[in-house]
Amino acid sequence: MSVLTDLIYGGSNAVAGLTEGAVNDAIAKHGADTKVAFPDTAYFLPTIYAATGVKVKTLGDLPACVGVLKSLISNKEDLGEALNAGLATAVGAEILEALKYVESENPYENEAGIGFVPDPIIRSLGVPLVTGDIPGVAVVLGKADQTEDVVKVVKDYQSKGIMTFLVGGVIDQCIEGGVKMGLELRVIPLGHEVTAVTHVVTVAIRAALIFGALEPGNLPALLAYTKDRVPAFVNTFGEIDSVVVSAGAGAIALGFPVVVDVDLGENQVPGALESVTDHTMTVKKSLELRNIKIKVTELPIPVAFAAAFEGEIIRRSDMHTEFSSHANPTCELVCTTPADEVEDHKITVVGQDIDAGGELALATIVKVAGEKMQADFESVIERKIHAWFNYMEGVMHTGQRNLIRIRVSNAAYEAGLRLNHFGEVLYNMIMDEFDSVVDKCEVTFYTEADKVQEILDTKAMPTYNARDDRLASLTDESVDEFYTCILCQSFAPSHCCVVTPERLGLCGAVSWLDAKATKELTPTGPCQPIKKIGCTDERTGAYTEVNKVVEQATQGAVNQVTLYSLIEDPMTSCGCFECICGVEPASNGVVVVNREYKGMTPTGMTFGELASMTGGGVQTPGFMGHGRHFIASKKFISAEGGIQRIVWMPKELKDDVADRLNKTAKELYGIDNFTDMICDETIACDTEEVLNFLTEKGHPALTMDPIM
Repeated sequence: MSVLTDLIYGGSNAVAGLTEGAVNDAIAKHGADTKVAFPDTAYFLPTIYAATGVKVKTLGDLPACVGVLKSLISNKEDLGEALNAGLATAVGAEILEALKYVESENPYENEAGIGFVPDPIIRSLGVPLVTGDIPGVAVVLGKADQTEDVVKVVKDYQSKGIMTFLVGGVIDQCIEGGVKMGLELRVIPLGHEVTAVTHVVTVAIRAALIFGALEPGNLPALLAYTKDRVPAFVNTFGEIDSVVVSAGAGAIALGFPVVVDVDLGENQVPGALESVTDHTMTVKKSLELRNIKIKVTELPIPVAFAAAFEGEIIRRSDMHTEFSSHANPTCELVCTTPADEVEDHKITVVGQDIDAGGELALATIVKVAGEKMQADFESVIERKIHAWFNYMEGVMHTGQRNLIRIRVSNAAYEAGLRLNHFGEVLYNMIMDEFDSVVDKCEVTFYTEADKVQEILDTKAMPTYNARDDRLASLTDESVDEFYTCILCQSFAPSHCCVVTPERLGLCGAVSWLDAKATKELTPTGPCQPIKKIGCTDERTGAYTEVNKVVEQATQGAVNQVTLYSLIEDPMTSCGCFECICGVEPASNGVVVVNREYKGMTPTGMTFGELASMTGGGVQTPGFMGHGRHFIASKKFISAEGGIQRIVWMPKELKDDVADRLNKTAKELYGIDNFTDMICDETIACDTEEVLNFLTEKGHPALTMDPIM
């Protein structure tokens, strides 16, 4: 037997024995009927569920799983068989980690790691993964001989936007080295024990279930999906024992190459298991093995610039300067301007810079010129300001238009960051991302409160109001084209959004104007026009041309779709939808649930359980993913009667959409304060109690025609 296969089998057999003993001990201690589950997931123990179709619910279900685990370990001198043994290690690690949640509701409470990654977080990662904001996923485990080696590698990944999961002693080393960590910063410590690596394995596996709509139990399809569609890889630091090697074999079986920093000599497997002892080459080799290409924009600014910093929080105690609409006038405005009135790459600061610190007013005025530039694209560029400013390390930006807050940290100021660098970011990113429509760009910052107020009153607010009037006039009836959006097809190949003025993409990130701009910016890109012809049913929003284009876009997976119906050929969902709508038969209405809500709904299912029925590009009549803003649309399930069918929502979601939803209800049905008629979890979740509440309020759904 070769050294490599010997190590793999040694590790997998050790994990199998440990797992079997732990399961027997847990059953003896707690009883076979004791529930076992990871928190906030609809996929049971995900690795076991995806690979075998078995829904593990109690400790009594685990001995059979241990039997499956042991059957994968053949101990034969064959690399393919050895990789199967690596999968056995992944199963064993999952069981061992799940047993921790039997002993404690939050076993990682006193750990530096977070343990299990819940379903809603995976769904929230869908958009940045498909847009390339997160170009890949790194798993870094072990303990480096020199702390600075792993710190440099992790910071390099972070600067490139790679989502990095940490397992083992590297967590403490990264803390020591000052790496900023957390889900929002895309460096996530999972746990110190090697079994914690299962928590990133389940992320990849649930991506296949959530976005790919894979049938649980279809192991070959699962392995093909993770290999082809999940851009992950593994780096190990320090000495590797048989368990680490076996875990690495499991990663390779999933299609994730492993790069180690020890010399494996002839035990290397080209393209799958390679040694890189020069840590300055670790990142380069890892990205090459996974064919991850990163477009690096070099900016003349004194701080790091990466999507990974978008979630950075600047506390007041760490703040040097703040621009906040709560204290001073603020606005951000992009203006289409004749070319002869724009001096390209001119950046001007009118008023004081941030040297004095404290609170300041700020007007950010960006003049753009280009033959193909359209006024409709101004707001698209404006919304990108939020992300671009947040990409600067040490800068926090929230809001848009005239309601913003920008904080600059003490560390960023001390590094030399000033307003002209904000201008460099805007200029370079606009000319990079919008080069097909913008030929020239000029940026001016105003920090004198009186001048900012004048700009706000005479220029910004009139422009915002004119845009709002334009948006209000945009209806599905007023345009000649809709648009496809297939951004998510890299993860959900049979999904296609149809974006209309009154129905944005289900992720909440792509409006009709966004899709129109995307088509102009990337003519062969994910958003393509659909001529609004061939209407066969105005009630459901059925069009022959929509069907034709969707069938082409999904390679024949979907050939009929309606725009306004929940029951008849509803639009497909990828998995990164903000909300899900589902029929609640007892009340003759629908529930609408946002992915942040973790509780039970009147349907008897959580968000995750509802979502598991309709993700991955499948059509499930009665269930549909969608964006938050679509809830208040006049086209929301209009074929079934529209928003008056909504009988239950989580309170946070109800409060968030209340103003818009009440306005729509008043316009359509003459109902005042419609959201007061909608039940939420603070009132009732039991169907009978919900029905009593709706009856008391005289909810219109109760007297409508049967929804099904």
